[in-house]
Amino acid sequence: MLIKNQIYETTVTDYTAEGQGVAHIEGCAVFIPNAIAGERVRVRIEKAQKTWAAGKIVELLEKSPHRVNRECPVAKLCGGCDFWHMDYEEECRLKAERVRACLNRIGGEALEEVPILAAPSCYGYRNKAQYPVSMKKSRAYAGFYRAGTHDVVENPRCLILPEESDAVKNAVMDYGNQYRVSVYDEATGKGLLRHIYVRRGAVSGQILVCLVVNGQSLPKADALISRLKAIPGFTTLVLSVNTKKGNAVLGDKFVTLYGPGYIEDTLCGLHFRLSPRSFYQVNHHQAERLYRAAIDQAGITKADTVLDLYCGVGTITLAMAGAAGKVIGVEVIPQAVEDAKDNARRNGIENAEFFCGDAGQAALELEKNGVHPDVVVVDPPRKGLNADTIEALHRMSPRRIVYVSCDPATLARDVSLLKQRGYELKTAQAADLFPRCAHVETVVLLSKGEIDSKNIRVEFSLEDMDMSEFQDGATYPQIKAYVLEHTGLKVSSLYISQVKKKCGLEVGKNYNLPKSEDSRQAPTCPPEKENAIREALQYFGMI
Repeated sequence: MLIKNQIYETTVTDYTAEGQGVAHIEGCAVFIPNAIAGERVRVRIEKAQKTWAAGKIVELLEKSPHRVNRECPVAKLCGGCDFWHMDYEEECRLKAERVRACLNRIGGEALEEVPILAAPSCYGYRNKAQYPVSMKKSRAYAGFYRAGTHDVVENPRCLILPEESDAVKNAVMDYGNQYRVSVYDEATGKGLLRHIYVRRGAVSGQILVCLVVNGQSLPKADALISRLKAIPGFTTLVLSVNTKKGNAVLGDKFVTLYGPGYIEDTLCGLHFRLSPRSFYQVNHHQAERLYRAAIDQAGITKADTVLDLYCGVGTITLAMAGAAGKVIGVEVIPQAVEDAKDNARRNGIENAEFFCGDAGQAALELEKNGVHPDVVVVDPPRKGLNADTIEALHRMSPRRIVYVSCDPATLARDVSLLKQRGYELKTAQAADLFPRCAHVETVVLLSKGEIDSKNIRVEFSLEDMDMSEFQDGATYPQIKAYVLEHTGLKVSSLYISQVKKKCGLEVGKNYNLPKSEDSRQAPTCPPEKENAIREALQYFGMI
């Protein structure tokens, strides 16, 4: 076990999913922020566990040729970006490698490489911002959370946002400080202003401002509107009422204070209406490239019915409508569904239908009603597909599945599950929609292989047999792979079983017992491994 505050010399060899450098010292994985693969460093151990440690660079002995001077002055503090210390070439390389490694290790593939669509610019691309608001020395300010905390780091100018977004933030803060608008305190649950949400149309230039408040109204709203009108593109101001404690940003109630309550933008040649709850990719240029890749891979014809699950405001659904005979979109957020229907009307698209509901449940209902799409497109949230969706895809048996993912680990898990149901991974393409941030998008094509889908022979390990895929969401090997990738820890099936039982999940009886029949008591899962397993269970949507 490494010693806390001790300084060690080591070489950085790899990256975590979040972009931290990884080194190995005395058989222990050490996670080092702001490190680049290939660098020789002296690192101080700040946290030490049996199989992993967290460290901090105290001296660069051999600097990577990919290291650059940070352009953002708060890059080390702010949790928004991860890669201002390296050049963009290395950032793209590590993102593509992460996708490849996940598909190989968790998804059971043997890919030699995964190509990545690099962004043409790392600046001003993000069309949406959510600034948390805080207080310091009786002054309200807004910024972004420090990594792993809810401490707000003030940043006068965020380089990945358009200047108009920061102008809105500054206008709201000037208004708030002048009229002494109270700021929400997470500890007490008191105070009014919680978040400043800004969305800007990349083509239209229209700006939607949504203030998240712990109340029903905003004092001196006219004074704020007057300030916002001075910002080019300001179109509408909306209040989102959120009086609940917790991490959710937007509330369920929206009150329009100025303008129509939405903005419009153009994507893939189509016009879209965007309200505060509408899902819309944050990088317009890269989103168009990603969607074109998805459409090309789908191979749609006029004889095809296309089902788009998690369709948001219908961007990719409507983009595919021109090539398909019929397109069907499913989305769980009612406001987004209304926007999708309106978007179809305003674009003159008549072969599109939209339904509101959970993706998996809606897909199962469509299947019961005889809907068997030729192509299914899925673009789920970070936790990936739920059990109902996997089951619905299996029953519908579409010719092709185009999977757009914002998380390589859950994508790989779902690829593995779909392969067990007769699909083959045909293509994989990464796309960098988040320059300077650790997230990466991927689009993959799965199609039915030569195996008869009605007579698929699936081989399971004992661990797989213990899992109920439609209840637990991930197999033991997938949980192990996730924990290893994100923490460097190796966890046993017994430890996973113990944590699952604590969380109220069912486990097979073989994992309740130690391996030796003579053992009276199984070893207890160490706290650091329990935390890592719990994180994996949350990640896979199991708890």
